[in-house]
Amino acid sequence: MAKSSSKHSDEVNAPLAHGATVLPLVTIDDYNNELRDKNGFVGDNANKKTFQQKLDDWRKHVRKFGDDPIGKIETAKLSKKKIEALLKGDDMEAAALIMGAVEDFAQDFATVIGKFLKDERWSKTERIVVGGGFRQSRFGELTIARTMVILKAAGTNIEVVPIAHHPDEAGLIGSVHLMPPWMFKGYEAMLAVDIGGTNVRAGVVEFGKEKGPHFADASVWESVIWRHANDEPSRSATVERLAAMLQELIDKAEKANLKPAPIIGIGCPGIIKADGSIERGGQNLPGGNWESDSFNLSAALMKAVPEIGDHSTFVMMHNDAVVQGLSQIPFMHDVSRWAVLTIGTGLGNAHFTNREGMKVG
Repeated sequence: MAKSSSKHSDEVNAPLAHGATVLPLVTIDDYNNELRDKNGFVGDNANKKTFQQKLDDWRKHVRKFGDDPIGKIETAKLSKKKIEALLKGDDMEAAALIMGAVEDFAQDFATVIGKFLKDERWSKTERIVVGGGFRQSRFGELTIARTMVILKAAGTNIEVVPIAHHPDEAGLIGSVHLMPPWMFKGYEAMLAVDIGGTNVRAGVVEFGKEKGPHFADASVWESVIWRHANDEPSRSATVERLAAMLQELIDKAEKANLKPAPIIGIGCPGIIKADGSIERGGQNLPGGNWESDSFNLSAALMKAVPEIGDHSTFVMMHNDAVVQGLSQIPFMHDVSRWAVLTIGTGLGNAHFTNREGMKVG
């Protein structure tokens, strides 16, 4: 475990670089792991589309012998809310179909986790936190619990738990852990961005009363979302729209006398290089070509939003699964090695080891 020579945990320092592996409170052992087996990427066996396929398979089995209790709506068009209603509703056959998909997905998810745990960087993992949009549902929570039971029954003693914050907020809140707390002195909040293949979300993260180092009561004060998948914008149009979203939030914060630090934290898919460019993994981002040698998101955003308050803007980027995982830091004092898996369009992943600054007391 990496250790700090600092006498005070709130002074734990780390290099200020995009995509850094040593952060104030944790060392990042691994992220964006593109684990493969003979069938391709292991993560492809545990994402939103996989669950839909499991449910669709069950519906096809039932239709061979009678009516589908879910009706004629295509599985891919079933909203999370609709699936939730079916699970909790009075139609037991429809609920049983959902449970069948939960069981099948949990079996596959347990297998995926088992393969990650065989990676040397994931050895001695004590807890896995599950985030992403899938987590924010009753059937998602049941899947997570069932996965842990399956693993334990197979002899793998590990906790698999839902992420504490709403996944949409976790992807913003985690940004407070990208930089040492001294950078926030004199401020009450910071700006954060979560860029995905479907949505871009920006928000103001309020530090709360406990301003460091764990930010245990950090919360999203205000956020805005743009579903860019509906607009199919170019890369430059995306940066322009994001800058406008951030300026809107800055104006709102100033009107409310909430003083944001001149800092923007960004969570973005892929491998993030120290200069803020994306090495690979950004293929689903709006407009394409985010990995170009001639494009740097952090530089583009600093140019688009040059100042916050009276100071020049500072941008810090990291992988989106890493940032979502970092939001869990206040709840990880009782373990040393832990990981995050985010179930959404794909399966995001990151593994952490707590540094000495995580210790309480």
